[in-house]
Amino acid sequence: MKAFLLGATLLAAMTSTAAIADTPTPKEFVGKAGASDTFEIDSAKLMATSKNHAISAFATQMITDHAKSTRLVQSAARADHVRLSKPSLTVGQRTDLTALKAVPNGKTRDDLYVKQQKAAHDDALALMQDYAANGTARHLKMTAGKIAPVVQKHQAMLSTM
Repeated sequence: MKAFLLGATLLAAMTSTAAIADTPTPKEFVGKAGASDTFEIDSAKLMATSKNHAISAFATQMITDHAKSTRLVQSAARADHVRLSKPSLTVGQRTDLTALKAVPNGKTRDDLYVKQQKAAHDDALALMQDYAANGTARHLKMTAGKIAPVVQKHQAMLSTM
């Protein structure tokens, strides 16, 4: 019984240590959040003129919401004394933007945009929820907690498209 309890305690400690180890540092969080917002805004700018009203309305909302998210993260980073730098898109984000630009306007492009946005918002939500739960910088942690419900709202919007 003691061996079981010791094993369970060690497993719990390793699990929580792994969660903390996987959580980005404050600087990494700011970079990832910035890249996420930049991708959302850049792709939304391409889609804001879609003939599909639901797509264009969503894209316009993404520009507004992700510009606000960027301002919130930057303000929190300054409060936590985290140095800001220009966000750098991931290879996947750059590839997705290139693919979106390559498809002519119309249903195929709209469908690709929605598919990309679902994946991007899944990633963004995971980042925000993880940092809100496990982050080490107080202001960034609170900001991630404020942004997560907005990302969930975006996911709900996408689920109807």
